[in-house]
Amino acid sequence: MPAPKAANRPELSAFLRVMRSRVRPEDVGLPEIGRRRTPGLRRQEVAQLAAVSIDWYIRLEQGRVGVPGTAVLDAVAQALKLSEAERHHLHLIARGEAPPPRRVPAPASESLRALLHSMPTVPAWILDFRFDVLAHNAVAAALFGPGLAVGANTAEPLFLDPGVRDFQLDWTRIAREYVGNLRASLTRHPDDPRLKALVGQLRRKSTDFAAWWDDQTVEEHTNGTKRVLHPTFGVLTLRYDVLAVQDGSQQRLSVITPADANAESALRSLIVPQNGLRAVS
Repeated sequence: MPAPKAANRPELSAFLRVMRSRVRPEDVGLPEIGRRRTPGLRRQEVAQLAAVSIDWYIRLEQGRVGVPGTAVLDAVAQALKLSEAERHHLHLIARGEAPPPRRVPAPASESLRALLHSMPTVPAWILDFRFDVLAHNAVAAALFGPGLAVGANTAEPLFLDPGVRDFQLDWTRIAREYVGNLRASLTRHPDDPRLKALVGQLRRKSTDFAAWWDDQTVEEHTNGTKRVLHPTFGVLTLRYDVLAVQDGSQQRLSVITPADANAESALRSLIVPQNGLRAVS
């Protein structure tokens, strides 16, 4: 497969500006504050909705970010409320290739969504047994970035994106836990085509995944401590817990809490700019 191409800068800039101008703040749940010199969203608001830095989004609009990843483009597409045809066009002009097909995961259960809505100041998200993201709240997106998007799969970037390996300072342990969880899920759902395709892809593309899969690792971790390297706050030590599992669908609600005062301060700072966190799905 040929490598993605650099952005078509003039067309990308014009397209993003027009798409941004047509979205009103109230369309995406943002307050209308003060008069606007131009219609639509401000760049800072798009960056906030897509969980990227304002500097990165400005450079994207100017075509100065090289070849952006598919997950971050989809986060921008979601922020700008693009149609499927518009999302396809964005990937073509930004990467020179068509986007991957959208996953359509099953909806999160009502009981887990109720729990998610009840904790707006705690990073929380709902996954299915494939590690597909079914829902998340805004502070979780602020912590983990655009890769934590509804419909995205968290196992793929963990093994295939070097940036995630840099972010997860305890990558080897966390990655092995994923292998164990995926093996247990495949035992329960041996005929699920998307789960089998995911495991096959990871075995082909990741030597680490293939080695750990072949050693028959079977572990289901529901809690622990990990360190992440946040671009703003540096090294954060966090606790993670699976608070609930919906047995029939194998959906799980995961939450992050601080393990020390530094992480507590950082998580509190992530909450402040959100102007009223809301769960999204």
